Amino acid sequence: MTWAVVPAAGRGQRFGAEMPKQYLPVAGEPLLAHTLRALLAHAAIDGVVVVLAEDDKHWPGWREIGGKPVLTCSGGEARADSVLAGLAALPASVRADDFVLVHDAARPNLRLADLDQLLERGRNDPVGAILAAPLRDTLKRAGDDGGIDATQPRERLWRAFTPQLFRRLQLVRALEAARDAGILVTDESMAMERHGARPLLVEGSEDNFKITTPADLARFRFILAQGT
Repeated sequence: MTWAVVPAAGRGQRFGAEMPKQYLPVAGEPLLAHTLRALLAHAAIDGVVVVLAEDDKHWPGWREIGGKPVLTCSGGEARADSVLAGLAALPASVRADDFVLVHDAARPNLRLADLDQLLERGRNDPVGAILAAPLRDTLKRAGDDGGIDATQPRERLWRAFTPQLFRRLQLVRALEAARDAGILVTDESMAMERHGARPLLVEGSEDNFKITTPADLARFRFILAQGT
């Protein structure tokens, strides 16, 4: 069985609202509820630790979702600090060599089939794995004046998604090493890569998108309305 850590301590975009985007209502529930339900719907997920800002006034106080425990702790300004706090707050039953998922609070459209593949393949890898998708668009490198300087080759380039799956202690050490070196990592895989590891890429659905703009939020609402 596996636990998940969901960092939700960042200020993030508010889209002009008074509350952080993870609490914006979607189909009668906070966006974060959809994210947590998508994770906890998987039979292999034991529970989740949600990492909150110390001054979070919007947390609904959930203790369980779908009969599975929801724990909380306080995080930091940087994502890596929040993930480290979440890893420290995991139950004592989660051992140092157990695999742990880290998932973005603003990725509510996770498919169970993708999580199946990530868990199956990641647990059989010595390092772990992340959900991702190969780049399909043509890439342009811009100059300072806004003109195109070059077309970049896209072969072997992937977009990193979450969840990302790593062993608890290995991830802690990688994140701490990056922090101590003064490097701001943008995802857990980057920390592991700096530590000399080569996580496995597991192709996931393109619609496992992160909600970063009002258009993304509208897209998710549309998906829910369509029942897809």
